[in-house]
Amino acid sequence: MKAPPMVVYDWTGFYIGVNGGISVARDRTQLLTTLPSAEQSALSPFGAIGGGQLGYNWQINNSWLLGIETDLQASGETTNRTCLLSCTATLSANLNQKIDWFGTTRARVGIVDGPVLSYFTGGVAYGHYSTTVTETGGLLGAASPIVMTSGRTSVGWTYGSGIEAALGGNWTGKIEYMYIDLGRRTDVFATALLGPQTLSTRIHDHVFRAGLNYRFGGTGLTVTPPTANWAGFYIGLNAGGLLGRNPSSLTFPGNAELFHLMPGAYQGGGQIGYNWQAGSWVFGLETDLQGVFGDDKDACVAICSAATGVNIKQTLPWFGTTRGRVGYSLGSTLFYGTGGFAYGSTRTVLNEYAPGGIAQVTINRTRGGWTAGAGIESPLKFLGLFGPNWTAKTEYLYVDLGNTSNGFTALATPQVFSTRTQEHIFRGGINYHFNAPPPPVMPLATKG
Repeated sequence: MKAPPMVVYDWTGFYIGVNGGISVARDRTQLLTTLPSAEQSALSPFGAIGGGQLGYNWQINNSWLLGIETDLQASGETTNRTCLLSCTATLSANLNQKIDWFGTTRARVGIVDGPVLSYFTGGVAYGHYSTTVTETGGLLGAASPIVMTSGRTSVGWTYGSGIEAALGGNWTGKIEYMYIDLGRRTDVFATALLGPQTLSTRIHDHVFRAGLNYRFGGTGLTVTPPTANWAGFYIGLNAGGLLGRNPSSLTFPGNAELFHLMPGAYQGGGQIGYNWQAGSWVFGLETDLQGVFGDDKDACVAICSAATGVNIKQTLPWFGTTRGRVGYSLGSTLFYGTGGFAYGSTRTVLNEYAPGGIAQVTINRTRGGWTAGAGIESPLKFLGLFGPNWTAKTEYLYVDLGNTSNGFTALATPQVFSTRTQEHIFRGGINYHFNAPPPPVMPLATKG
């Protein structure tokens, strides 16, 4: 009897699936009042998201993929920490914001390597969010508190990238990042004691999620591919995006404001590691060191009028991690979780101005903390440019470097600035393995 002919893995056809993850918003918000005050900060709704997706793929020449996908997500993103307008018994403005739901309809363009798909995606986004400002304090007299609410369903745009790999049969798993921009809204509120106020906010949402799809077309993994050999040393490079969500405060007599600083940056660096393998299970240790390029320089607090205010700039110049990895290899695709020790440096510059003059305060701190994340790694065969010892990976990491609090005197005023460094990282990388190369990804599927 002749052996059944080999069939190239085929992604063509409809699919349906579910997903879950987290989402972090970086929503530039400004509150203008007649005090006068023009404070601005980043509101940062954060929380779990989950939903479903439906799509269709066309595979072209066994190497390229075009597709369309739509998804709808429930969102638990919320924040109620920000407190501006001095945030004292005299006057305070608490800002709350939440994102209730969002969805996207996107094109997907990808490179196919058998049962592994690397893709970019982009299209239309839509969703509902609301912002509430609650003002209290002695200046408001009997009218306090004043509550102002703005809610809206908006349409905008989105883009992102991800990697999807076969799990067995017609099931696939994916990890992806998406950036969503739902545009800007400006509302004017009339108040009896403080006059008209203007609230301007722009919704920028960053989504990190994993998903599970079932495909109704194409061919599936009807025969389990041989498990790749992951054991041994490897070295590589990586690059991607970093988003901070750093709860901060600035206190001095007459001011006790709470806000988020949110450095948005690019990061890049290198990693080195070693894997041990027991069947399909892979255990490893990896260390990496990263440079960061970007900052948050838009925050302005402490009234922020023409006469007085504090402009704040924050960045994370570098960080590194040393982590364990635990993974499971399905053929030549490794799905893994990772976690361990993190360390890095934060740099904050406060530029203060008042009738008494101007001052600049720079705070540098190096701290240790922890990190956790997950990723997918698979052979790298991009256009035949890489040999069999090369792999590519896509991963998400959360880094927490803890809290720092610093006292200082500026413009003859004793002050305390506190911040907690929390970073969300989505990056891709390539590795060179010094061990024997993984086996070829075959057989992929059979048909009679």
